[in-house]
Amino acid sequence: MAAFARVRMVMLSGVACSILAACGADGVASPGEGVIVIPAPTPTPTPTPTPTPTPPATVTPAANCPTIAGPDQLSNLGTISGPGGEWRNCGFPTRFTATTAIPKVPGVLYSLPGRVDVGTDQGATSTNNVVTLTIDPGVTVFGATGVSFLAVNRGNRIDAVGTPTQPIIFTGRGNVVGSANDQTSQLWGGIVLLGRAPITDCLAPGATPGTAACERDTEGTSNALYGGAQVADNSGRLSYVQIRYSGFILSAASELQGLTPSGVGTGTQIDHVQIHNSSDDGIEVFGGRVNMKHLVVTGAEDDGIDTDVGYKGNIQYVIGVQREGGAVGDSMMEIDSNGNEDTTPRQNVNLSNFTYIHRNNAAGNGVSILVRGGADYTFANGLIVAPGFRCIGFNSATTVQTTGPDEAGPPRFFSVSMQCNSTPFRGTSGVTDAQVEAIFNGGTNNTVAYTPTLTNLFVNGATETARPAFDAKTLNAFFDTTAYVGAVRDANDTWYQGWTCNSSTANFGTASGSCSAIPTT
Repeated sequence: MAAFARVRMVMLSGVACSILAACGADGVASPGEGVIVIPAPTPTPTPTPTPTPTPPATVTPAANCPTIAGPDQLSNLGTISGPGGEWRNCGFPTRFTATTAIPKVPGVLYSLPGRVDVGTDQGATSTNNVVTLTIDPGVTVFGATGVSFLAVNRGNRIDAVGTPTQPIIFTGRGNVVGSANDQTSQLWGGIVLLGRAPITDCLAPGATPGTAACERDTEGTSNALYGGAQVADNSGRLSYVQIRYSGFILSAASELQGLTPSGVGTGTQIDHVQIHNSSDDGIEVFGGRVNMKHLVVTGAEDDGIDTDVGYKGNIQYVIGVQREGGAVGDSMMEIDSNGNEDTTPRQNVNLSNFTYIHRNNAAGNGVSILVRGGADYTFANGLIVAPGFRCIGFNSATTVQTTGPDEAGPPRFFSVSMQCNSTPFRGTSGVTDAQVEAIFNGGTNNTVAYTPTLTNLFVNGATETARPAFDAKTLNAFFDTTAYVGAVRDANDTWYQGWTCNSSTANFGTASGSCSAIPTT
């Protein structure tokens, strides 16, 4: 009986196998052949994609534009919307003819319809100040078109002073409507300061450089004259300011920068300024005597800082970072006096406490810092991270000469550490690589055997802390004496936080907002 039961079970199993067409692995039907497996498995549910959270729009437009002092009123241009909400768009007049203040008003953004002038040109020999444009902390001003820019004419001033938590933002329309990203640039022109301090390369034939007869028109503009003989001229103040997505190119070799101080004197105050994603230079200084502290240049598509036409000044604390990916940006600095090497005033600048992150190993100038045309420079307490590139280049024999009119001698280096490729130095146009190397090594505490231990991209680590520092105050009273090299002493040094903006190029911490967003408070 038991044997019969076993035979019956085998027969039933064979029938079952025939129903399923096969019992071995090779006989399992492929999907789509119409075979139904009993019992049918419960289908795996398709997961619901998690949407990327969109910040709620929190801004509602003000009912009207504010009334400002003076005859030049704002234009109510309706509203403008972006990811953060909707704002009242209040257009600047094309010229401010009287002193006025631009207030921070909830639900209001201000726009430049094109070129906007602060006052009219008072000329090189004037001594008065006619118009001052004050901009309150937290104000955002955007260029409505690519050719929009703000020009502060000679004999007039800007007083744009933000705070560490309420920076003033100058940007382009695309940033407001939400189309700007980490690769965006050239949305508007930038800020041009026009002063009455000495310059070279005069517009008028036969004019003597450095005198009131020597003036120039600003690159990328027309009738934006600068120059004079007033060393202490005052074009106002820019503090805790962001300049985003600027540098509009008007034509070949004619472009606007992020910030263009032109013939600006020592009475002008520039500190805590970030230039982000300029399509040309971050800052280009045309002559004058302005001193600057606490600068951040991120993502410039040409040079981070460019200086020209007899600039004499002092600069301390600079963070310069080229755009992520290493395909954008030329030199960290281009120092240019070619064509008038022996004219006076000769360029002579002191730079201390800088950290440069050079990412573009195909940059057109061929070096991270290019000094040419007889310019005299002193570099102190610097860090250059350019592992795939040359670091220092001199162009023209006048750059290494020891005598001449207004000559301070070849460039000088004190406590400068560089990570470069296997050929760190480059000499051209009458200068050899060996001469550049000898001048660098002739300073004190310089090295090309630098292996960075920077944290958060630009904050000093153990290696940087161990490097001996140079007392920059021995160069000029403008400088602070620091016991460290580089721009940022350590994690406790937070001068760059809050008033800057973050991008994939550089992150300045949670206190700083995104460069691609407009603050909603």
